[in-house]
Amino acid sequence: MQVVVAPDSFGGTLTATGAAVSIAAGWRSVAPDDVLTLLPLADGGTGFVDVLHTARGGTWHERTVTGPLGVPVEARWLEIDGVAYVESAAACGLHLVTDRTPATARRASTRGVGELIADARDAGMAEVVVGLGGSATTDGGAGMLAALGARTVDDRGEPVPDGAPVGAARLDGAPDLAGVRLVAAADVDNPLLGLHGAAAVFGPQKGADEAAVADLDAALAAFADLLPRDVRDEPGAGAAGGLGAALLALGARRVSGAGLVRDLVGLDAALDTADLAVTGEGSFDWQSLRGKLVTTVARGAADRGIPCLVLAGQVSVGRREAGAAGVDSAYSVAEDAGGVEASMADPSGTLAALAARVARQWSR
Repeated sequence: MQVVVAPDSFGGTLTATGAAVSIAAGWRSVAPDDVLTLLPLADGGTGFVDVLHTARGGTWHERTVTGPLGVPVEARWLEIDGVAYVESAAACGLHLVTDRTPATARRASTRGVGELIADARDAGMAEVVVGLGGSATTDGGAGMLAALGARTVDDRGEPVPDGAPVGAARLDGAPDLAGVRLVAAADVDNPLLGLHGAAAVFGPQKGADEAAVADLDAALAAFADLLPRDVRDEPGAGAAGGLGAALLALGARRVSGAGLVRDLVGLDAALDTADLAVTGEGSFDWQSLRGKLVTTVARGAADRGIPCLVLAGQVSVGRREAGAAGVDSAYSVAEDAGGVEASMADPSGTLAALAARVARQWSR
């Protein structure tokens, strides 16, 4: 039996590669004759550039940039055939803010992302692909624009502090891109504002309470008026705390992060000869159905008439909704391990154990 193992990362517990290895180990323990093809994937969020490097190689460019709360962090971007691949989470990721509060949700900035883009620009890259997802920020890309030469200032002409652009009156200066083409690889299709926008949907996981969510949404609404063009309702504008909006306003071409990775790592070719696809992520929830990686794998499997299984840390998508997305069955590591705490105590081992149980059911 030919099985494609193509998971995303599992939050902060397992990288995509680590998850693929764990699933494969469990599967092989009960179905050693199955032929497994491991294809760690990403949808633009955490692990985006590592997955591309594993599949395609390339040259790393390591830099010290401004972290989400102003503390310098080590980040890197990947060069492949004259194209720069930047992972926004490397510079402003949620994993870089361990104590998430309403204050940190308001302060977090994308300045470091702009510094990575500027570094790629200075290195002579013709195109910069920015993977969006996993950010700690809700600044609408104000920090990124400042790093590229367009500071946000108040009505007195004073720079607005990094973070949510509260009190923004205008942009001072223009972003210096030197002809670089921008691509926004978005992991979600949320708009910038409102019930399905950056603050309301993703703010709480970044530490924002109800009051902070309202303030962040209001700041983003005012900031949207300052951007070179109105993109607030465009799909993906709400990605990475509104960083998507700033990129789109600069003329970036939006692509599916999962679709981009799918093409670059050769997922379709692997599925062409497969009998079964196995994917996964930390939490298989309603956000997973809005353009994230598992649905990309599921669609590819469905196009070829092969089953697709999801192994996730937790599962909250109903069977009907999962089926509509092309997922035949979804399995929860936490449920199999006897609880979230037990699954988190040994992420690799409990995922492997679940994979073994699933293999007993699905392997021929």
